[in-house]
Amino acid sequence: MAYTHYIVSNNSTILMENLDAIPYFLAVAEHESFAEAARHLNVSRSAVSKRVNQLEATLGVRLLHRTTRKVSLTEAGQHYFSNAQNAVYWMQQAEYSATSRQQLPIGKLKICVPMSFGRLKIAPLIPGFLKKYPKVDIEMVMDDQYSDIIESGYDIAIRGGELSDSSLVARKLLPSRSLICVSGDYLDEISSPSTPTDLSKLNALIYSYSSKTTEWHFEHKNGIEIVAVRGNYRVNNSEALLAACLQGTGVARLPDFIAQPYIDNGELIQLLPEYQMPEKNIWAIFPERAHMPVKVRAFVDYLGEALSK
Repeated sequence: MAYTHYIVSNNSTILMENLDAIPYFLAVAEHESFAEAARHLNVSRSAVSKRVNQLEATLGVRLLHRTTRKVSLTEAGQHYFSNAQNAVYWMQQAEYSATSRQQLPIGKLKICVPMSFGRLKIAPLIPGFLKKYPKVDIEMVMDDQYSDIIESGYDIAIRGGELSDSSLVARKLLPSRSLICVSGDYLDEISSPSTPTDLSKLNALIYSYSSKTTEWHFEHKNGIEIVAVRGNYRVNNSEALLAACLQGTGVARLPDFIAQPYIDNGELIQLLPEYQMPEKNIWAIFPERAHMPVKVRAFVDYLGEALSK
């Protein structure tokens, strides 16, 4: 079914036809393939191609680069993809608001969160959620290791960084960066580094669950710089790294939500602030379902609103 929608902005009227073609475009962009998008949507490849071609014709711009081996977004496609994702989300929100006004979250909600982020950011929000939705029972597991959320029976998992499992639904909660930190005592013992390369000479405190434990990546106006570090302490918990860093054991790469309060009160010093580490988003992820349970949506919405403050 085709829809015609008029949006009035700045005294101009923009005609958007075939609104139902947007999910086809999003699927192609996410899978970088018409064939994979067709399999994901359970429709024919020709149906996907027809809808995307129709969308491009209506907009009057090419959204996708097509080759025999790969499909990628054009510059216009990248902008459209981001805005279309937001539009679909808010449409889903509108549907949820309209159809679930009389439904209240109820039942057991099993969630998995990283240890430090869970303790510092999620745990303080749980009492408020339970007070608002007293018929929900929460079981929260704190674990820094990734596990299969479907196999483990989780309704929601909180994760940071890149997401690779396309069978899951994800909602961004907030961005995060790591900061390079030392105590004043340790800084008195060393020559203050002026470039990331200088960190290779220092005792690095290593987070052992990182995908690249001894490679620290930095962004600068001249590009990306990768530094190989080494040290005498590895641990699988960021707050344990914090404790060692505070006691002058070495230099640590710490998430900003852990390090910033100690930088603000002077207990830690941030090194090389002009060299930023790559931003990593923190996500709420959950199994893809045709009809998301009310308890799941309520909790994700609650986290999104609370963390944005």
